Amino acid sequence: MKIVESAPNFSEGRREEIVREIIAQAEGVKEVWILDWSMDPDHNRSVVTLVGAPEPLIEVLFKMTKKAMELIDMRVHKGEHPRMGATDVIPLVPVMNITMEECIELSKKLGKRIGEDLGIPVFLYEKSASASHRENLSEIRKGEFEGFFEKIKDPLWKPDFGPAQVHPTAGVTAVGAREYLIAFNVNLGTNRIEIAEKIAKAVRHISGGYRYVKAIAVDLKEKGIVQVSMNMTNYKKSPLFRVFETIKREAERYGVPVIGSEIIGMVPIQAMLEVAQFYLQIDDFNVNRIIETKILEILAKKLEGEEK
Repeated sequence: MKIVESAPNFSEGRREEIVREIIAQAEGVKEVWILDWSMDPDHNRSVVTLVGAPEPLIEVLFKMTKKAMELIDMRVHKGEHPRMGATDVIPLVPVMNITMEECIELSKKLGKRIGEDLGIPVFLYEKSASASHRENLSEIRKGEFEGFFEKIKDPLWKPDFGPAQVHPTAGVTAVGAREYLIAFNVNLGTNRIEIAEKIAKAVRHISGGYRYVKAIAVDLKEKGIVQVSMNMTNYKKSPLFRVFETIKREAERYGVPVIGSEIIGMVPIQAMLEVAQFYLQIDDFNVNRIIETKILEILAKKLEGEEK
């Protein structure tokens, strides 16, 4: 069986009833499973993690996008996280028995349907990008919803699918195939946003930081703190622990403590194993020494034998 993962981001993190209606589009669908979902009121954003067979998953993602279009009005949306659409981004990640090339084709199929059937402009990004300046999601999103009405008039930003005008309430959407991404946020014990901005600049690739880190400063006003919010686009080459330690050291320069961190959505077990290895200094530690991994292997072999 071919398995694809997706973690669509929706521009709603305060009204749970709206998020649940969007998630309901995936419930009970054969060969599609909801792994996790979370809401963030400061970011005003929700992330849903799903896995499934390619065709059923694509159908679910289309229905979720349609429901988000019906329920979310970007004209009144406010939040700390950059955004450009009701369904802001839909990534497709190859998990099992499927290639990146196949996921690229799936992203084009989904993008075309969203553009044509829903009238939402779609931009292909990452591995699916139709041009080099569209690979980076932050470049596509620059200007956000409000700025896109003018931006989309530029021939450089003609959508890959759908009309060359912003949907009045649903904005625009990015769809693309990519590798695993970890949404990793670090909270600082201060309300001074300029400190978070300096630290974000120190770790993000575009300003001289780690190659596979995208970072912004976020003001969590309700909590009275600030945050370095990151997308880790390759945890193998820019590991979590290394970036976290750098943020701690940078924060110390300003007399500010790190008071916590969070991972949004799901995370590969290997990423957390590397954290354990680093902080506990465990020698020769790997996934095969995780008891749940061995149990799952035994169960998988048993099920395979029963099917035969």
